[in-house]
Amino acid sequence: MELKGKVVIAQGGGPTSVINQSLVGAVLESRKFPQVTRVYGALNGVEGIMNERFMDLTRETTHNLERVAATPASALLSTRVKPDFSYCKEMFKVLKAHDVRYFFYIGGNDSADTVRIVNEQAVQQDYEFRAIHIPKTIDNDLVLNDHTPGYGSAARFVSTAFMGLNLDNRALVGVYIAVIMGRNAGFLTASAALARKYPDDGPHLIYLPERAFDIDQFLLDVKDAYAKYGRCIVAISEGIKDKYGKPLITNLVDTVEKDAHGNLQLSGSGSLGDSLTALVKEKLNIDRVRSDTLGYTQRNFIGAISDVDSNEAREVGEKAAHFAIWDNVDGSIVIERTGYYSVNYKLVDLSLIAGKTRFMPDEFITPEGNNVTDAFKYYARPLVGSGFPQPSQLRAPMAPKILDIHGQPFHS
Repeated sequence: MELKGKVVIAQGGGPTSVINQSLVGAVLESRKFPQVTRVYGALNGVEGIMNERFMDLTRETTHNLERVAATPASALLSTRVKPDFSYCKEMFKVLKAHDVRYFFYIGGNDSADTVRIVNEQAVQQDYEFRAIHIPKTIDNDLVLNDHTPGYGSAARFVSTAFMGLNLDNRALVGVYIAVIMGRNAGFLTASAALARKYPDDGPHLIYLPERAFDIDQFLLDVKDAYAKYGRCIVAISEGIKDKYGKPLITNLVDTVEKDAHGNLQLSGSGSLGDSLTALVKEKLNIDRVRSDTLGYTQRNFIGAISDVDSNEAREVGEKAAHFAIWDNVDGSIVIERTGYYSVNYKLVDLSLIAGKTRFMPDEFITPEGNNVTDAFKYYARPLVGSGFPQPSQLRAPMAPKILDIHGQPFHS
């Protein structure tokens, strides 16, 4: 059966460097089908649908769409609203009133859940409607997916940032701690390992939410690395937890803000890094200890877009139109790895993705829980794309000394 009506596309959650590729892919493919009467973009995600804030992308030029596709962050703007059943029910009323027959939502697992609830409303009301969840998240935490659009570019930023941090730390030695995004999954923090080229390159320690974080062991790890290398670089996830599953930040800071979903605000301050820096200085008596929280820069840095990530983000947007309009089906698009390196796209039931979190596999994490394995690097390297930079070190021999410890020439 051929459904005639409008397409609505929305973007939700945290922006990424390639989310607009998915948007433009869905728009351009949808505009090819004669049964599509209009292609709308909802401003501010589900809020835009509720408020009927629709941009008519049928009338946007292809030239400008292509320019927007190469631009980071959400062109349609985003939202942190997590709709409940009642919200979705009202949202569906708006979609139905506008004769929307195809709904594409670009986002993470919460967005998949929204698509699922809206789609159930259509089924209950016997309204012919096709809903597709288009995957997106820098956390790389959508189940069933080998990886998620947005991750590769964020990983490219983190790994190249650590190349520079490593060179800086090598020139002026000390302890450096960088806090990286990742509430429950450590994929992005782990990508710092791709910065390593030489045996003494940092990060020397990597801590992920998948392993309990012990402050005393952390201090021992830093002490050992400092003794071995004369310096120490640490990559640490903002979501690290103690052995009781409690976010470490709550043990170190008196007051922690919460976001709109009631989650602890982990990316908005440098509290975790500052607290760990103070501990290292105090307990290990090391003078030069610094920290940074990479924060929102990781998500939309225009200078670190992976071509692999960009191409795949474009294709999942195109596939959304194909699945919904050509194949007349609903679901969530999943990326499967089919070789080294190739991918395929398939559609799975929304309930298999919605509200679920994927974690780093055990084989990607060292037994000590303070680093990643070669298996992870083999997994992640293709995702950061081509033209990956490679720093180099001087390797010329040292000139012989001619003065002894007293400043006198050596006797011949």
